[in-house]
Order: sequence, then C-alpha cells, then structure tokens
Amino acid sequence: MKPHGLRGEVVVELFGGRPERAEPGTEFSTVSGPLRIEQASRFEGRWTDRFIMTFAGVRGRDGAERLRDLVLLAPPLDDPDILWVHELVGAEVVEAGGGSLGTVRAVLPNPASDLLELDGGGLVPLRFVVDRRPGQLVVEVPDGLFDLD
Repeated sequence: MKPHGLRGEVVVELFGGRPERAEPGTEFSTVSGPLRIEQASRFEGRWTDRFIMTFAGVRGRDGAERLRDLVLLAPPLDDPDILWVHELVGAEVVEAGGGSLGTVRAVLPNPASDLLELDGGGLVPLRFVVDRRPGQLVVEVPDGLFDLD
C-alpha cells in the first residue's frame, strides 16, 4: 500500500483475482491490527487489481502514510474449485493416462497461465490441471510437450 492524496486514501494491489475483496465492509488482518474498507474504487479505471481505498479510522495523509507497505491478509475463501499455492507445492503431477511428470517445486506467475515448476525443471501451465487428489494433480498436456520415454 502507498498513500494517495491528502484524505487518507491508499493505493492497494490485490492478488488472487477476487475483486469482491475490495467491497466496502471487507476486513483485512495486518500486523498492526484489523482494517475495514470504507470505500474502494478501481485505480484510474484500469483493468488491474489496483484500487484506491479508504479504511475506517484512517484519516489524512499521515494516517495513510502509516499504512505504507503494510501487507493485508484476507480470511480464506471457502471455494472447493480454487487451487491454493500451498496445496500445489509438493504435489505429484501425473498425466491423465497415469505417467508421473514430477513434483511441483514452485508456482510461477505468468500472464497466460501460472506455471507449475517441476523438480526436474519442466514447466506445466496450471490450466492443464483437470483433476486433483490428495497430494496429486492430474493434467492433460498436448502430445509432445513431455517425452516420458
């Protein structure tokens, strides 16, 4: 976060593609205590996840300045279709036909589709995940993307 203007507004970048997190009344946890959104609007009308927000109890430039670089933490969403990074890292990736491709070492951001970085160095677009099981991700990849022989 960083201050914007003189009335306690701050610029906030949200991650996760969930714009409902910017609705008035939403409460975030921080190391300094909870913050509740009073008002929010998209920053300059761009197609981004950046918003100009005001928070309850934060007034003036000095109040906004105290929020600079503060990390906002949102409560978890109860959505069984969401793939969480902490659930992906360490999972075995297998093709729908059964062949193992490796274990997820990291999830890398990418504009087209986040990438699963495998322990062997391979990269698998997250959009190829078609199913998940405890500790395992099932993917359908185009022919020739991985040579399993």
